[in-house]
Amino acid sequence: MKDCFFFGKLKGDLSVSINSKPKSSNRVRKVVIPVAGLGTRGLPFTKEVPKELLPIIDTPTIHFIVEEVIEAGIEQVIFVTSKGKHTLEDYFDLSPNLEAWLRRRGKEALADKIHQIGQMVEVVSVRQKEPLGLGHAILCTRHIVGQERFAVCLGDEIFPHWGEKPAGSALRSLVDTADRLESSVVGVVEVPASETTSYGIVDLGGQNLNVQPTAKVIRTVEKPKPEVAPSRYAIIGRYVFDPDLFGYLAEVKPGVGGEIQLTDGMDRLAQTDRLYAQRMSGCRYDIGNHFSYVKAQIDGALQRPELAQRLREYLKSI
Repeated sequence: MKDCFFFGKLKGDLSVSINSKPKSSNRVRKVVIPVAGLGTRGLPFTKEVPKELLPIIDTPTIHFIVEEVIEAGIEQVIFVTSKGKHTLEDYFDLSPNLEAWLRRRGKEALADKIHQIGQMVEVVSVRQKEPLGLGHAILCTRHIVGQERFAVCLGDEIFPHWGEKPAGSALRSLVDTADRLESSVVGVVEVPASETTSYGIVDLGGQNLNVQPTAKVIRTVEKPKPEVAPSRYAIIGRYVFDPDLFGYLAEVKPGVGGEIQLTDGMDRLAQTDRLYAQRMSGCRYDIGNHFSYVKAQIDGALQRPELAQRLREYLKSI
């Protein structure tokens, strides 16, 4: 695979050897999380720190995403990384020295929390050497995913279900739909017409997802102007794909900047009648959008008993 190599670490064994022919499976066991981007929307903070570690109060964005992944029944996380992103792997590793230091000081609850993070999930890493697009990043995982249906989560969007017990999962709803339809499914939300130029937009042949939340995708259009957009349903950062996507991505011709666009591969899936869109509900925060990020901080703080009352009083005072 051009400009990709596997170098990551696992707490267990690789379930699919890179050099072996994988067995076909439809159960979603793996998720690809592309984290190789430069995080320009988060500068200057992201100059040295991955945007996926931007915290909501004291919990990194990536932690929310992995919790969602686990709730969806997924066992293995595949990070597509770039230089300087090793801290994401380290976050989900064990920290025996830190745990011991905390326990010596009687901070047992915090030490237990740190230990649990290190046990959350299996982690594999693949390096994307050049920024050749989201489609290329996903293609870098082809030999690890194998012939399995797999999920993709973008690292700058979170879907926390504040206060719900048991917690809901945006990704689980897509996994369940993909199993039911035996097809690929992408999450979408309805956006104002003025914002279609910021998203990939799906053509659903005029179907209304407020009536029926799932519909077949006819085609995808990358960032269309409002007057030519086929709908106002925007593709967001949650997907479940059949492995056929890899073959289509390998055939995609690079576009502007030499990048391979994921939407081009998705368009090929749509042409085979094996791509569906599902309307996503619940709280969604785009961490790269400053206003959305501030909202996440406020909403997150309002879920914390030690912060909620003081925050409400402060907000009323201003």
